[in-house]
Amino acid sequence: MRLSRTQLRVIQILVSLTLLTLLWLAVDGQQALRILRRADLGWIALAWLVMSAQTILSAVRWKLIAGRLGQVFGLKHALAEYYLSQFVNQSLPGGMVGDAGRAFRARKAAGLLRAAQGVFFERLTQQAGIFAIFAVTYVVTTVQPGGLRWPVWLTSITAPFLLICLALPVLLWFGWLLPGPQRRALQDLWSALEASLLKPRILAYQVPLALITAACNIFAFYACARSIGTELPLAAVLGLVPLILFMMLVPVTVSGWGLREGVAAALFPVAGASGYSGLAASIAFGLVFLAAVLPGVLPILFRRKRVEEDPDPT
Repeated sequence: MRLSRTQLRVIQILVSLTLLTLLWLAVDGQQALRILRRADLGWIALAWLVMSAQTILSAVRWKLIAGRLGQVFGLKHALAEYYLSQFVNQSLPGGMVGDAGRAFRARKAAGLLRAAQGVFFERLTQQAGIFAIFAVTYVVTTVQPGGLRWPVWLTSITAPFLLICLALPVLLWFGWLLPGPQRRALQDLWSALEASLLKPRILAYQVPLALITAACNIFAFYACARSIGTELPLAAVLGLVPLILFMMLVPVTVSGWGLREGVAAALFPVAGASGYSGLAASIAFGLVFLAAVLPGVLPILFRRKRVEEDPDPT
């Protein structure tokens, strides 16, 4: 039986609510609520500022990538569209609906394929920055123990994940072995990726942008943890927080709610913190992220106002 889009969204909402309820019962949700109520608003405000900066820089990155693919638009348009897509991503199940809408609205300049590639490459760059920080931290703390002790159960997950991610570019490179249509599609994807990201003079500013926006995400989570009185060591911030953030990509809940909190509750004890602190920090981060992208509601309101003022433009 094939589920409709509405049914899938209902299931994703139920999954988030179920996971959050189970976590509440498993890791002392009452204590998590108590420390959330005492959260330091200074750290929360700092997290909000950092996430806002991350959103603006990501919009700039998307504009630059899209321009290389034949889509020319101004910074104001890029900011409005990016805020809108982030707001939708944080509000609806799946976490990618806003990105799909952004690609669809940008299709007129160079076609839907190039618009989708521009959005995909921008999101890929963001995650590549977070992955790079995680990978370096994992290797360093494994080769030189002392900063962070990786338990066996976590190593059995992170090591294969690291190897698979590192192998993906190699698999893409050998795509010429595929049959004709698939090979041509992959070649087109590779050509677009090279034109928008991989040329040396483009990498010169895209790599710093990726690392800065990744650091913004990671630091914002750290600031949320500090706001509830939990100070994570640097190795834990750079090694564990990326794993928590990656859970927001799994499209089985509403923007990672429930999964993100579960992983945070499981990983905080690795850094010597409590599970309920991980739950509280992740909830704080989710709320700060939502608050940081609230300007994305403005394009929706403006468009609705224009429709009301001129319902029949013809």
